[in-house]
This record gives sequence, C-alpha cells and structure tokens, in this order.
Amino acid sequence: MEESIKTARGFTDCCQERLKLKWVDPDTYSPLALAYMGDAVYEIIIRTLVMNRGNMQVNKLHKKSSGLVKAPAQAAMIRLLEEDLTEKELAVFKRGRNAKSMTTAKNASVMDYRMATGLEALTGYLYLTGQYERLLDLIGLGLEKIGELRTE
Repeated sequence: MEESIKTARGFTDCCQERLKLKWVDPDTYSPLALAYMGDAVYEIIIRTLVMNRGNMQVNKLHKKSSGLVKAPAQAAMIRLLEEDLTEKELAVFKRGRNAKSMTTAKNASVMDYRMATGLEALTGYLYLTGQYERLLDLIGLGLEKIGELRTE
C-alpha cells in the first residue's frame, strides 16, 4: 500500500498543501461568503449521514438529503440550537441571518431562508476556523433535536 494512502491526514491540510492555499482570517469573510462555504460543508455532513444509513437508490438518497438541507429544516434546527451557541457563534449566526442576500427562497418563508443562511454562515465559519468537532457536535445535536439522529 502506498504511504500516502496509509497516512491519515486532515482533508483541509491536504487541500492547503496540494492547492497552495494561503491563510485567510475567516473573520474577514462576508457572512454570505461564510454561508456559501457552509452550504457545501453542511451538504457533505448530511450526505455522509444519509449514506451511512444504508445503500439505496440515488433518488431516495437525494430525497432524504434534500429534505434535511432545505431552508425549513435548517431553520428548525438553528432555532433549537440557539441556546447552545457560544457568544461568538451566536454573533456569526446573526451576521448570516441578517445579511441581505440577492437570492430568495424557492420553497421557504423569508424568515426560514434567513435563519438557514445564518446556520450556513456558522457552519462555514466553524469549518474555516478548523473547529470540526464543535461543528459536528452542533449539527449532531441539531439533528437529534429535530428527530433525525438515531441514537441506537
């Protein structure tokens, strides 16, 4: 087996090295830029969860995943998580929630869309600051609170 395959390294460390990324202070990103990254990170987390529940047709995987990444589900989750956020996390969430986006929700209320954007901004911030355990703790707790995390 190749050495590169055997060695466990963090994905972001590998990205930084292979893509020659420079360090950028996450506090300098706009809330919508944080949400842009957070949207992708949140999607990966949810797809990982759904895939782990068993092999099934791709359209079924997509339906289950999309139900959890839509604005109403994200809004429900962050409403239940607000009391669990640190001051900094709450500030990042609020910056995202209050950001003026040029896009509008397709199948969600404006408030749900804004709450979801806040969650995505927080997700992006935690990812970009390397707070992976905290990120997964919060998402896991949120999924548990909305009844989507099995504790079997």
